[in-house]
Amino acid sequence: MNDLVRVEEVVREGRGITTLRFRHPGGVPGQFVMVWVPGVDEVPMSLSYQGELAGITVKNVGEATAALSALRPGDRIGVRGPYGKGWGIPKGRILCVGGGVGMAPLMPVLDAIDDPSSVDVAIGARDGGEVIFLERARSRSSDVRVSTDDGSLGFHGTVVALAASMMKEKRYDMVLGCGPEIMLRYLLPACKEAGVRCQVSLERLMKCGSGLCGSCVIDGFRVCVEGPVFYDVQVEGMKEFGRCRRTASGGITRA
Repeated sequence: MNDLVRVEEVVREGRGITTLRFRHPGGVPGQFVMVWVPGVDEVPMSLSYQGELAGITVKNVGEATAALSALRPGDRIGVRGPYGKGWGIPKGRILCVGGGVGMAPLMPVLDAIDDPSSVDVAIGARDGGEVIFLERARSRSSDVRVSTDDGSLGFHGTVVALAASMMKEKRYDMVLGCGPEIMLRYLLPACKEAGVRCQVSLERLMKCGSGLCGSCVIDGFRVCVEGPVFYDVQVEGMKEFGRCRRTASGGITRA
């Protein structure tokens, strides 16, 4: 679906991180939409809220995200989608591991699970000012822990180290991870060591969002169609994962 939507709410989540709420049909947790900022650009954004009032959470890192971060209630943006393959939410105990704005596509999972005792959450950020969705996660999970690289809030260290310690304490049936690719590269072996299956959400350059242009391809997989969520067995076979990326012209460069 392609709509020109009105921004209904703007929420400042953390330093340079903003959530925009708008009316748009949801889809399943883990999917994304293509967001058009008139006169600027169109970019892929994971849905951090689904349902009647959908939402995206943006970190100001470039021209398009700066334009999105500057929007106010009443402004309009173009939204098409949702696209892609979302999370497979299994029965049993789940551990959600989010790094930075990687928490955004994990939040709809928490909203979809009725039993707070069946899902735990590890939230990671560079420092306390970039930790997002902490109270929202606490309202949906009985065990939410925080890590910061500088130790300013919660566990002093990486979110992967925090998740690894949680996997030693409890038995999980599935780990869902989203964040920088280097984080996911270390999360996979941590899960394997603990004997826990894992799904990860990958971020790649996307132009069309529907599998036509090939700009988001990684080892033959179109992230916008076969992903963005992949199972561990798929990612383990990707030679490009954590090592290289595609440029806007389609070339490959080291990550």
